[in-house]
Amino acid sequence: MISPPADELQALLALTCTPRVGRLLARRLVETLGTASAVYAHRAELPDIVPGVRPSLLQALDSPDAWQRAQAEADFISRHQIRALTLHDAAYPSRLRECDDAPLVLYTLGTANLNAAHVVGIVGTRKATERGRDLCTAFVRDLAAALPDVLIVSGLAYGIDVASHRASLSSHASTVGVLAHGLDRIYPSAHRSVAAQMTAQGGGLVTEYMSQSEPERQNFVQRNRIIAGMSDAVVVVESAAKGGALITADYAQGYNRDCFAFPGRVDDPYSCGCNNLIRSNAAALITSAADFLKAMDWAPLPDAGKPVQRQIFVELSPDEERILACLCEADDGLPMDMLSMDTDIPAGRLGTLLFQLEMKGLVRTLGGTRYQAIR
Repeated sequence: MISPPADELQALLALTCTPRVGRLLARRLVETLGTASAVYAHRAELPDIVPGVRPSLLQALDSPDAWQRAQAEADFISRHQIRALTLHDAAYPSRLRECDDAPLVLYTLGTANLNAAHVVGIVGTRKATERGRDLCTAFVRDLAAALPDVLIVSGLAYGIDVASHRASLSSHASTVGVLAHGLDRIYPSAHRSVAAQMTAQGGGLVTEYMSQSEPERQNFVQRNRIIAGMSDAVVVVESAAKGGALITADYAQGYNRDCFAFPGRVDDPYSCGCNNLIRSNAAALITSAADFLKAMDWAPLPDAGKPVQRQIFVELSPDEERILACLCEADDGLPMDMLSMDTDIPAGRLGTLLFQLEMKGLVRTLGGTRYQAIR
């Protein structure tokens, strides 16, 4: 029997690569025991603490292989300046944390703020047409002009994915690629230079997979849930009748995220999926960034030369009043994830409300995702 890991991160890493422990069970164990270290320390008592735990799980937790793999991964993380974000870290994407199947650990490269006030997932076919690439470029350009703080999330794949990343780079918008493998490689390798630009320009790379993980087919399906879970909304630019973009749209619906699609010609095979999403009311029709901003109720940021003035008589919604009350009780402000828990307002909705309160001159951002009431 191995000794309980002394380091919580290594305990989490060991738990995520233990056979017969899926992400749902791993999260359940950690939430029940409090920490991954406690799971190992009390593994003999797990059947009494967690209903349904079988003896085979205890045997798996006693195996040294997962712990050795965790130590190797911790060394890899340290050598390559990779951030390993756990569910309890403030920098962990708060929108994703809301999802039941969120990974216990996310590996990230770059300096992207994964809790930006506005996060948009953009997906589509790998066989993008010239029209699709043009739509994607114009959408990202106009969105970045209206919301300079926007974070664009996609999958670094061929077609619409890489078009959205390139458009973000040219528009000086932060962009994150969610990978279906570890950070010891870039797949496809043709996008290595794009990935390097993304990490250098305030964006980055994110994955739930350890190093030496192969880009296997099922990983791409699981990767799509991360894109949807991190985002306030998912936009499908082009898609055939079947494809990964539609899987991402399905995840978005399951996570109660907004979903949008660009319509196309009825005889265009790479618009078929978008048209079907719109026809079935699984996605709202948009033709531009202006349509999207209006549907999301995201007002463009004010001109830099026009300071926001605090209004004397301000009408507040009940949610805005609840947010302001919480912030008024915290002299040093509150991070967005804690504010979301205190007010019971989902992070996606909370970001919009905080932005509105800023425009009313009642709230200021302290940098990152921390907000403070203006007294």
